[in-house]
Amino acid sequence: MAHKKTRQTISTPLEKLVQSIRNAYLRKKGLSIGKNCFISLGAKLDTCAGKIIIGDRCEITYGCVILAHDASAKRIDRNRKGSGTVSLGNDVFIGVNSIILPNVTIGDNSIIGAGAVVTKDVPPNVVVAGNPAKILRRLSEC
Repeated sequence: MAHKKTRQTISTPLEKLVQSIRNAYLRKKGLSIGKNCFISLGAKLDTCAGKIIIGDRCEITYGCVILAHDASAKRIDRNRKGSGTVSLGNDVFIGVNSIILPNVTIGDNSIIGAGAVVTKDVPPNVVVAGNPAKILRRLSEC
């Protein structure tokens, strides 16, 4: 069973305009953002290096950080650029203050619990939480 969307609909024309402008700005900076996505104005998405791909109908809540690069990698190995790719499938929900690290893929219809630190790929249809994030349960499909 797909998880239900609990986000309140953006209600005022001004809120819709601000969200639209933010998504357009992120796209201009190189992010790939699917249709009908909600990205909180308080979320931080890495536009410096690497690549972020966001599927359709994703929700990225307040305080989330999605990193597509790791500047410290150069200190370890000068030949490493430290950039990577973060990919969110369709219908992904990322809870408040979660951190998604570089080179992570999150499968369709997955939920990332508040405060999670995602260091590895997340399969489709699961709920993960914790530091590091671990699977708490699987979501049954409709």
